[in-house]
Amino acid sequence: MGGQLSAATARAEPSALQRLLSHILSYPAALAAGLIAITALSAFTRLEDPDLWWHLKNGEAIWNTHRIPAADLYSFTAQGHPWIAHEWLSELSLFAAYRLAGYSGLVLWVAVLGSLTYLIVYLLCWLTARNALVSLRGGIIAFCFGSVGLGPRPLLVGSLFLAAELLVLELGRTRRARWLWLLPPMFAVWVNCHGSWVFGMAVLAIYFVCSFFNRGFGRFVEEAFGADLRRSIGCVLAACGAAVFLNPVGYRLVLYPFNLLISQKTNLNSVQEWLPPSLLDANTFVMLAVMGGVLLLAASGRLSLREVALVLIASALALQHRRMLFLFGLLTAPALAHYGWAKEAKRANPLANALVIFGCLAAIVWLFPGKTNLEAQVENRNPVGAVRYIRRAQPAGRMLNDYRFGGYLIWALPETKVFVDGRTDIFDWTGVLDEYVRWANLTDDPMALLDKYHIGFCLLYRDSAAARVMPYLPGWKKAFEDGLAVVFIRGNGTD
Repeated sequence: MGGQLSAATARAEPSALQRLLSHILSYPAALAAGLIAITALSAFTRLEDPDLWWHLKNGEAIWNTHRIPAADLYSFTAQGHPWIAHEWLSELSLFAAYRLAGYSGLVLWVAVLGSLTYLIVYLLCWLTARNALVSLRGGIIAFCFGSVGLGPRPLLVGSLFLAAELLVLELGRTRRARWLWLLPPMFAVWVNCHGSWVFGMAVLAIYFVCSFFNRGFGRFVEEAFGADLRRSIGCVLAACGAAVFLNPVGYRLVLYPFNLLISQKTNLNSVQEWLPPSLLDANTFVMLAVMGGVLLLAASGRLSLREVALVLIASALALQHRRMLFLFGLLTAPALAHYGWAKEAKRANPLANALVIFGCLAAIVWLFPGKTNLEAQVENRNPVGAVRYIRRAQPAGRMLNDYRFGGYLIWALPETKVFVDGRTDIFDWTGVLDEYVRWANLTDDPMALLDKYHIGFCLLYRDSAAARVMPYLPGWKKAFEDGLAVVFIRGNGTD
């Protein structure tokens, strides 16, 4: 009799494989697959960032020389000036992806890192809401605001690390404190990838400070920060502060984000993504709506002090710099998970879920861009034709190039030093960026800069203000033009 009962019980209890399949083919997994598909499909058209190319060139230099550049290698205006390759590890990974699979490797790099980032946000929202639809909404919110950094650039690596840190902190707060000890090694890697590690330290510090106000603090929701957990967070915070100094560049790498905020004024006031968000941008209205939703949650007593502090800091930064929208999305999405349905209806339909998951994966594979598509993306957004002309005609003298073209020229025309490129830090330090901005905006006499640097030819964006003025300058003439770029030469412009 006992043997019969045991056999019946064994038949009734699902095996480990059955339990695994039930999770893989669950309704939350199907929605997560949809979020991954949205991110991946968006990544397929992201070979547009002009800074991609100098990041690639830097990664190539590190790959070939096994050394991190410490001075400018690519321009004649700042050549040899000390420079900090503060994103060297991300650049190395970008070049490794390119070396492995060319442009397809870069697209895959973006798709994988972006999908992991927003999948982590989905999990974060699940920890709060226990509702798949609410979690999907949080992932989409983070994706929409993070689109500013969804591309082959180190910012995407920083976004992934920040999302991972938030997940580790929540697991440490709600599960076991030992999860927190993943953070010091994470920061030791993060500091070499992107300057957003500073925001990560700020988030960790907010968790620590708010742990002292976990009970009976106004209308805020109480959180379980016991003395042991508070002590663990404090120790981890100190360990992370020490870990960022474990890098091959030294203390200068740690100080770089502060130099950006304090010393690079022309950079912050001239580069579009560092300017405040425009009211003509749809993301701005969505951001204001999200802020309103968070305020309503805070007023109704449904948020903790920690959540309100994180959202306030993210909002303040996003209102000052469009680039900080990625931070706003990552920090507000989990807070908005408190807006949701009390109970989610059961959707135990493995077949339908399997079809959704398979459909998402099939769409990603089927729509993955081919070589011709990727090459067309590059040619449509970069001065490929102008580079061919310069290499063929070999105009004499130094080149003054449009800021947006500098990165591509570093990659595609390495034999010709650029005037300026997306490494705005070094050109800000040397004063070249300010000179260029004044020249491009026609604030100063255009000939003054051209004569000062002995410029022999200019490669400009076709619709720029400077390109409209150049034909009227004495001694200059148009030598090449296509739908994107135009080249002007001084005199006959050739040897």
